[in-house]
Amino acid sequence: MPETHSGAKTPTLPARDELIRKGLRLPQLRLLVAIEETGTVSGAAAQVAMTQPAASRLMSELERMVDARLYERHARGVTLTRAGRMLSARAREILHGLEDVQHQIAALGTGERGSVRIGSVTGPAVELVLPVLRQLRVTYPEIALSVHVDTSDKLADALLSGDLDFYIGRVPDDIDKRAITLTEVGPEPVSLVTRLEHPLTRKADLTMADCLAYDWVMQPETGLLRRTAEAYLLRNGLNPPARILSTSSMLLTLAIICETNAIAPLARAPADFYAGESAFGGRIRRLPIADDLAVVPYSLIRLSTVEPSPAVRRVLMLIEQRIGA
Repeated sequence: MPETHSGAKTPTLPARDELIRKGLRLPQLRLLVAIEETGTVSGAAAQVAMTQPAASRLMSELERMVDARLYERHARGVTLTRAGRMLSARAREILHGLEDVQHQIAALGTGERGSVRIGSVTGPAVELVLPVLRQLRVTYPEIALSVHVDTSDKLADALLSGDLDFYIGRVPDDIDKRAITLTEVGPEPVSLVTRLEHPLTRKADLTMADCLAYDWVMQPETGLLRRTAEAYLLRNGLNPPARILSTSSMLLTLAIICETNAIAPLARAPADFYAGESAFGGRIRRLPIADDLAVVPYSLIRLSTVEPSPAVRRVLMLIEQRIGA
């Protein structure tokens, strides 16, 4: 035993993993817990499926390892000592922890837990992903989900770099089509939205020309939604809006719509959602015009070279069910 500067001896602390190095085994821990539960060595031996002599031998070895008596015999059986109760409590924690991790590993294999990284353009995020998120929170709460909403080109980059398991959007022209697997969903309808009391909401026989008298809020020039809206206007013999505020922020777009007379083209699913009474206090309305305005079809896209995990397969299945519904 080492000495202090004053000459007094201090106790030597056990080395790290000392019991493991001495040969501690899980059957010994199971047996100790069983002895505490049954109150007899014979009953504990039967519970862990071993003979009483083997159980007595294991307990003797365990007592030598910890250098302490773990139980005492009496007329009705055995009782754990203080040291025995301390070790039994920790043994119970270890055994429960191993049982829990076994369940977790099994859940990973069945897709009941795991992480799933989803990408989506705006419309499907509301129409397809949001209902699936609600369903998963109830049916498979241990699946950890993340959702990244962006334009298709950025989602494709994220998929190729391994940051997404799949995305719902469109395939950029420069992507290698052999690297992906896709399931086409359909076109993405687009609506024009304004604030609740906008003058156009009270106008009879509303036309697209009427809308061009106001400011518009749209994506930057390269944005698919903006190019779609401008092409729609040209096909109908109209020029693009004279005054456009460009932003890729959905939040800023909605804030401007709520506070001004500006008009914005939005994917119909989020447009309907934000026009509801619970969103933005019902301060947004969809104009009854341009019902045939739509963005080119989008798809469910994943890498063909990557095998999805069970959790990813489960989420894909739920989304595909909604696509086919």
